Amino acid sequence: MQKGLIKVTDPVERLIHWGLAVSCLILIVTGMGMMFRSFNFIATILGGLKHLIYVHNFTGLAFTAALVFTILKWWKEAGVFAPEDVEWLKAAGGYLWHTDQVPEAGRYNPGQKVFFITVSTCGVIMVITGLIMWFPLSFPVWLVRWMYPLHALWFITIMAFFIIHFYLGTGGSPGSSAAMFTGWVTKDWLRKQHGKWLKEIEKKNKLEILGGGKD
Repeated sequence: MQKGLIKVTDPVERLIHWGLAVSCLILIVTGMGMMFRSFNFIATILGGLKHLIYVHNFTGLAFTAALVFTILKWWKEAGVFAPEDVEWLKAAGGYLWHTDQVPEAGRYNPGQKVFFITVSTCGVIMVITGLIMWFPLSFPVWLVRWMYPLHALWFITIMAFFIIHFYLGTGGSPGSSAAMFTGWVTKDWLRKQHGKWLKEIEKKNKLEILGGGKD
């Protein structure tokens, strides 16, 4: 990697992120294999519906663990909105229409906060509904019946946000993917995407530069 890049994520953060992302992706794919007839071929690949359900359920346990670590790691920073976030949201971060000046964002911009809160909330609901569906005989019949449409509803919601997150982390915001692949980004990207946070870490002398220690 080139010198001068700035460190924005550590190995633990990246491990938690990818643990949640990969398990979520597997759950989406296997869930589609159970929900839609046109995706039944996924069950065939895995050796039948029984195996598909096993993969889905046990991946759900991995997702639960990753979700717990995600909430514990980022809730204080990404789970709370600040008054200045309103202006960023009004401008949609400059993603949806041209804006002359997008308000500077902290370590997590309001869009990321919306994504974090949505995924955390939906994730918890998915875990609860999934566990009840996994052990239906332990709960009242009427409750179990409600879990299926609720699970499907939040499945669609979390899948939509997953797709949006994937786009904004790649083609929608060039340079963003490096933050979760290597942990290092350019200073220009950081200034544009998280200008407020850049100023904060510079002021606190906590700017870690590749090949140059801390600035």
